[in-house]
Amino acid sequence: MKRKVMLSVKGTQSYMDQDPENIELVTEGVLEDADGGWKISYAESDLTGLSGVETTFFVKGDTVILTRTGKLSSQMVFKEGVSQDSLYRMEFGALMMTVCATRVESDLTEDGGTIDLSYNISVEQSAAGVIDYHLEIKSK
Repeated sequence: MKRKVMLSVKGTQSYMDQDPENIELVTEGVLEDADGGWKISYAESDLTGLSGVETTFFVKGDTVILTRTGKLSSQMVFKEGVSQDSLYRMEFGALMMTVCATRVESDLTEDGGTIDLSYNISVEQSAAGVIDYHLEIKSK
């Protein structure tokens, strides 16, 4: 069953030799139970720099899959301690990204909940930085 929800997405992106960048987004989305897990989807905006992109988090057990479709296409799989490669396709080309989750936690029910995700990211086999996300999902 699909439910309309309010999402609060807070993130910190720490890239090599740069000051950490904090992002915060509050938006409407959809929560649904799917394939024995939970799917949370929302439309990105100009605020995130990803206007025209839909983001979906699929949470099942100790794994989170982050999928983006639209102006860019990617799928990143997060499982604590496991490195995963993915192709990040944009309008002007593609990059190979590797993510390795250091924290994957979720507490979701049909009324909402939280997702906490921390991971190291490499682009084209070069270490790029560390990203932390905290999502709060609340039923409308």
